[in-house]
Amino acid sequence: MKKEMIAMLLAGGQGTRLGKLTKETAKPAVPFGGRYRIIDFALSNCFNSKVYEVGVVTQYQPLELNSHIGNGSPWGLNRRDDGVKILQPYSSAEGNKWFQGTANAIYQNIDYIESQNPEYVLILSGDHIYKMDYSKMLDFHKEKDAELTVAVLNVPIEEASRFGIMETDAEDRIVEFYEKPANPVSTLASMGIYIFNWKKLKQVLIDDSKKEGTMMDFGKHVIPSYLENGKGVYAYSYEGYWKDVGTIDSLWETSMEFLDPEFELNVYDDAWRIYTRYQASPPQYLKENANVKNAMIVDGCIIDGTIENSVLSQEVKVNTNARVKNSVIMANVEIEEDAVVEYAIVGEHARIKKGAKVIGSEDNILVVGYAEVIENEEQ
Repeated sequence: MKKEMIAMLLAGGQGTRLGKLTKETAKPAVPFGGRYRIIDFALSNCFNSKVYEVGVVTQYQPLELNSHIGNGSPWGLNRRDDGVKILQPYSSAEGNKWFQGTANAIYQNIDYIESQNPEYVLILSGDHIYKMDYSKMLDFHKEKDAELTVAVLNVPIEEASRFGIMETDAEDRIVEFYEKPANPVSTLASMGIYIFNWKKLKQVLIDDSKKEGTMMDFGKHVIPSYLENGKGVYAYSYEGYWKDVGTIDSLWETSMEFLDPEFELNVYDDAWRIYTRYQASPPQYLKENANVKNAMIVDGCIIDGTIENSVLSQEVKVNTNARVKNSVIMANVEIEEDAVVEYAIVGEHARIKKGAKVIGSEDNILVVGYAEVIENEEQ
């Protein structure tokens, strides 16, 4: 059955800039906002945009990510004729095939895309925090009769060198594209969200594979090739909240923004819900010594210490006289008696021992890794 548009969600990145937080899991599976994982935002956007067929391309440490996605039911993506599919590297007659880049990941999954028979393919990244109606972007793509549409937003000039930067004409046609330029001439940045006419993209990738086989990445190779060959490439402007949480600082900053009840990314909005796979836990319990101020505390937490300006995920224990301030505490962490955690991100299943201190600063966010144990160095 022919489908108008399917999504390909690229979720295989290692996330090296997140250091110890991605030692055991892929970046899109990193917890965020107390209850969610980063990939929940793209999956929820797909459902809310009525894009019900989603191929999730995984590679690095996929176990936790695969388990989280499952059959897609938390996001309404377990439908009879549509749903979420996990797409991993595989062996063939040509040998083992690791994905060599974003475009190469699409090329290696041509058979899956062909089986869905789409008119358009939506390419997404699994590691951004935002809400977006992809159906409006598709309407723009069709209105412009485009071959490729790139979602863009304006960024501060001092951050522009981190992104693919483009220049457009009065009709929103992209006339120049620079991949992470040292001296950017524009602040119009690619969000890593693309809509392609599938037949054209398929032919471009197949033709390239028969020649040099160099089209590995959309930003570095595919977009410049489309521009060089005069194909209709347009920029779709996005003006909402969008954050790349691929660094420790950006993950911490965005988590702290979640504590603001006026936060632009309203996860309490029933009209555009953010869904997740939720593990049932008992209610949070604040014991007699608990002192909580401006904190987000999820189910299953037991608090007998002081919590201030912090986000606590499920099943966190903060024991007597322990203090947590300006920090992100991921699931199943225990902070023992008299321990202090300030300006830090504590990974899942970590343990901060009695009297231990993890004290960073706003300019130096400390990280405790997955299942890491921090001892009291003063003993």
